[in-house]
Amino acid sequence: MPKDLHELPKLRDSLSYLYIEHAIIEQENSAIVIIRQGERTPVPIASITVLLLGPGTSITHAAVRAVSENGCMIEWCGEGIMRFYAVGMGETRSAVNLLKQARFCTDPDKHLLVVKRLYQLRFPKIKTDNMDLRQIRGLEGIRVREAYKLFSKQYGIKWQGRNYKTQSWNEADPINRALSAANACLYGLCHAAIVSLGYSPGLGFIHTGKLLSFVYDIADLYKLQTTVPAAFGTAASKSVFDIEKEARIRCRVLIKEQKILKRIADDIIFIFDVPEVECDINEDNAGELWDDEIDFVTGGRNYAEL
Repeated sequence: MPKDLHELPKLRDSLSYLYIEHAIIEQENSAIVIIRQGERTPVPIASITVLLLGPGTSITHAAVRAVSENGCMIEWCGEGIMRFYAVGMGETRSAVNLLKQARFCTDPDKHLLVVKRLYQLRFPKIKTDNMDLRQIRGLEGIRVREAYKLFSKQYGIKWQGRNYKTQSWNEADPINRALSAANACLYGLCHAAIVSLGYSPGLGFIHTGKLLSFVYDIADLYKLQTTVPAAFGTAASKSVFDIEKEARIRCRVLIKEQKILKRIADDIIFIFDVPEVECDINEDNAGELWDDEIDFVTGGRNYAEL
């Protein structure tokens, strides 16, 4: 039987992510086990937010079910989390938060309000109430540019801007490769958190037009505290053999130190100005039917009999 979501650790209390490649994953009791080169490593899946599966990974049906029932999301990705292929389900089965997000996204006034709140989280000391969107974007550009200059000076790494090609990955300089690897980890974590909280990764506010637009909106809140220092620290290290792996490790440490999972939950509550909603993974009710006069009526009944 699936576990009740209230018996599981809250999203804000979970570990961040686990990336696995070239391994077999099977169910073991209520958890999973990673099998690689004859060694079996048990994983307490209920404490992990997102399981990232890279190339050479084989996972059994029973393991997928165990992961899902324990409130962890699975993402299938390319080597080093450089490509995103597919995603499983998150924790909640309720559409309450998704409908709320859709209303904010489609109402121009509410949409702008969310955009300003997102920028307010990034620049808490600056009042954006009387600024228009172009002024806010200009402010963001200046702040980000100055932040990269500061990290460049602090770590002694020359920064020539974001520059890489997915088709010729190894031609990029170390800092860009490290930044891409760290960003991919943060995107995966934010994606899992967003879906677990019942929101859509595609209904963005600052970003738009992509299936992960809202993921980019949320991830941008934390890059300067996680992925950017992780990438510059990796590029500055003279003993790093695998740049992408070292960037992922450093990013995971910073995500834990900065309590990013807790902040994602709190920040989404803030931008939509709504209380946190508890959702049961075993929600058995039939839901409601939309009604043009009273919003909705009870589902699971035959209205021809009325």
